[in-house]
Amino acid sequence: MKPAPILSLAVLAALTAGLSATALRSTEPGPPQSIEALGEALFFDTDLSANRTQSCATCHDPAFAFADPRGAASTGDDGSSFGDRNAPTATYAAYAPAFGQDEDGQWMGGLFHDGRAATLEEQAGGPPLNPIEMGMADKGAVLARLREKPEYQAAFPALFGEGVLEDEEAAYDAMTRAIAAFERQPEFAPFDSKYDRFLRGEAELTQEEELGRLLFFSQQFTNCNLCHQLRRSAIDPEETFSDYHYYNLGVPENTDLRALNGVETADAGLRANPGVEDRPDTAGRYRTPTLRNVAVTGPYMHNGVFEDLRTVILFYNSYNTRNEARKINPETGEPFAAPEIAENIAMEELTEGPALDDKRIDALVAFLETLTDARYEGLLEE
Repeated sequence: MKPAPILSLAVLAALTAGLSATALRSTEPGPPQSIEALGEALFFDTDLSANRTQSCATCHDPAFAFADPRGAASTGDDGSSFGDRNAPTATYAAYAPAFGQDEDGQWMGGLFHDGRAATLEEQAGGPPLNPIEMGMADKGAVLARLREKPEYQAAFPALFGEGVLEDEEAAYDAMTRAIAAFERQPEFAPFDSKYDRFLRGEAELTQEEELGRLLFFSQQFTNCNLCHQLRRSAIDPEETFSDYHYYNLGVPENTDLRALNGVETADAGLRANPGVEDRPDTAGRYRTPTLRNVAVTGPYMHNGVFEDLRTVILFYNSYNTRNEARKINPETGEPFAAPEIAENIAMEELTEGPALDDKRIDALVAFLETLTDARYEGLLEE
């Protein structure tokens, strides 16, 4: 059996944006020598899906900021199943705190849009067993695939102890730990965007980008940083642009996606998280995503309902403007559709600040583009 494909992330700096993950796979022989290297191999291993067609990288493509450029929701390993949510970027995911409640009792942190995975390890264990994702029957089936490969037969015991591949729970836990270790590598969070270079005095923002930056962090003219600023300082070098809390933004149903996947019930959001008490006031809430690489990881919102980043800002602006013409979705030519879940909408946050004109909206888009990691800046030109 030939070694599992392994991606060397050192190559990513030389990537052109259009290269696929396949073109980056290493053919170096031998088993992985570290937990991170094992996680890298597992991340790109399509044999861990039922039909051997899908890996973690299929929906978190390294050529597209570890997101899925194929549409609002990813296609499953069976080639026909679609989920009901958009695959978020895996960049900067390691910075999300564990799922729990803050000092005010508000839910925050975790992975997936509803936080149902408390940690990266838990998140890594979800897709292989999801019938509309990688589709493996159970942990035993995954273990059987791991045992197929000599490099795993060598690496798992060396890194996690003898007998680890004899126990399906231990083996599955080791697999998720390895994938999470890979996702915690600096290459997933390089902090080398134009914005980061600006903070270090290595780049200058254009006048439009600087206006967008000032607006974004403004306490008067926008509401952006109410949910998208974690650190106290507006110039913190490790700002991830998310407070990791949960809000209902009144996002419309993605009817095009629902026509594909056949889902007829409303997405309950945080209320569907088994770790949260089943209360009506949690319905429709989703975790605030990072804005790192947001300009190259569309479509947008938890269900991918908006194609363009500017449309997202116009949607937020629709809560503040009194001009009916400014409440039109440019992607449909119709007013923004009604919220999928109309209760619990975060009106206090959404209505903070005045309505924005086109100049300020364009400036915000320009600033958000500066949050793109250096290796993905070529995607901005496409």
